[in-house]
Amino acid sequence: MSALVTTKKTSSIKRKKIIGNTTTYTVLTILSIIWIIPLVWMIIQSFAGPEGSYQSGSLFPSSFSFYWYGKLFTDTNYPYWRWFLNTLLIAAVCLVLSTFFTIAMAYVMSRYRFKSRKRLQSIGMILGMFPGFMSMAAIYYIFKSVGMAGNVEIWKKIIALILVYSGSAGLGYYVSKGFFDTVSRSLDEAARIDGATNAQVFFRVILPLSKPIIVYTALMSFLGPWGDFIFSSYLLGTQTEGWTVAVGLYAMITKDPVNYYNMFMAGAVTVAVPITILFLCLQRYFVEGITGGAVKG
Repeated sequence: MSALVTTKKTSSIKRKKIIGNTTTYTVLTILSIIWIIPLVWMIIQSFAGPEGSYQSGSLFPSSFSFYWYGKLFTDTNYPYWRWFLNTLLIAAVCLVLSTFFTIAMAYVMSRYRFKSRKRLQSIGMILGMFPGFMSMAAIYYIFKSVGMAGNVEIWKKIIALILVYSGSAGLGYYVSKGFFDTVSRSLDEAARIDGATNAQVFFRVILPLSKPIIVYTALMSFLGPWGDFIFSSYLLGTQTEGWTVAVGLYAMITKDPVNYYNMFMAGAVTVAVPITILFLCLQRYFVEGITGGAVKG
């Protein structure tokens, strides 16, 4: 009798688990479809024919072609290729600088014990709670006072933008610190016994084991400048050739939405392609950087 009751309870638990999993997967599937609809619609609009679809009144274009992609890179009023190169340059430089600053800061906070360490962590956490655009006006006038904002050469504004993006990168060390905390300290000790310096321990022992968190940090460092609009629109001014993609596309759709609507969609798809490919290629490391560690001790 007891065996029969146990079997029924087990069957009931399994049935509830199956129902719960089915419900979860159904909800996630519905949400995924809802989230992906705008992306699919944007791609469809980017392949509209020369007549466009802004004033057609229909959800889908009447014809499809690569017309707007061709116009995107040949239109003289909006030099998209120049915006793309500017954005790529800024994001690539920030990737290197921000990744190094973040990883170095995380390693120091994880491995070293020094006076005011806890206080610095608290200050960093508090500062990280404030959105960056709150300091936008102050940052602009600081750069203007040193000749890097306002009516100056484009390359100076780009350098200023790189400094803005990478200057506060160290405050985002929390995830990286959590990863370094999982790396066994015995590796550091063994390397130092063999005569390694602090720099050698960091570059030759710890970093080779930290590929997942380095990739994660690099992706985050690249994504910020790649899609930022607030700081870039504030610092780059009105010189069209010095704009990034985000600023340029906004100006395009704001000034003439009728004629540039589909070209805007083509630009949005084009700027999304590199980061999508990069994420797909490095997805394994990205997930490991968030959820996993290295050698635990």
